[in-house]
Amino acid sequence: MTDILLSVKDISVRFGGVLAVNKVSFDVRRGEVFTLIGPNGAGKTTVFNLISRIYQPTSGEIRFDGQLLTALPPHGIAVIGIARTFQNIELFEYATVLQNLLIGFHTHRSCGLLAEVFFTPSARRSELAARRKAEEVIDLLKLQHYRDSHVAGLPYGVRKVVELARALCTEPKLLLLDEPSSGLNVEETEDMAWWIQDIQQELGVTVLMVEHDMSLVSHVSDRVLAMNQGEVLFQGSPGEVEKNPAVIEAYLGTVNDVASLRRTA
Repeated sequence: MTDILLSVKDISVRFGGVLAVNKVSFDVRRGEVFTLIGPNGAGKTTVFNLISRIYQPTSGEIRFDGQLLTALPPHGIAVIGIARTFQNIELFEYATVLQNLLIGFHTHRSCGLLAEVFFTPSARRSELAARRKAEEVIDLLKLQHYRDSHVAGLPYGVRKVVELARALCTEPKLLLLDEPSSGLNVEETEDMAWWIQDIQQELGVTVLMVEHDMSLVSHVSDRVLAMNQGEVLFQGSPGEVEKNPAVIEAYLGTVNDVASLRRTA
């Protein structure tokens, strides 16, 4: 078995006359946390949408566990082991936390429609298995207090964790996290860092993340890819990326500008 779980090779995508992503390549190893960073408009979420099959690349290829992703329809992504959270929370607000999590197991239900309608023994066993696994995720992410609460009444930070929990309920090999700290306060961001590490270390799930908060990136990432204007800028460890002059310039202006800001601070 190869060490590479996700392989992105020279992918580009064009929207009309705009080249949004230009020949981006990277590999994600099994069991690591790999993070994409870059200023707004760098193309990070577009890369996520290409992996999720929301967009079709103009050129290049994406392989997951050796399988060509571009040959799959969007609804086939969850089945092969890829789950995703979104920057803007996408939950069923008038369902409970437990009900939202059970939806995540839908891709693994083997019972037919009639078995579900008449709740046959096989459907009952499948439902019980899904509930046991959902409770395990609730315990992992400390959501016991909210399990029977409707999502609409929950604080924003809790809803972010619920969306993370629902993604885990699809039992992914690869988890795509689109700005998991967006909208969270400092304490909630620290909790999110612990959840990501638990997901990686306890569940063995590989994580591909888009994130702006460099404290979170540095805390959980094994490797980081910096992007700018749809292209790869630099790849390395979190420490190497933070010190790279091209990355600093993309975020803050020229290196001389940054030095001047530090002198006047």
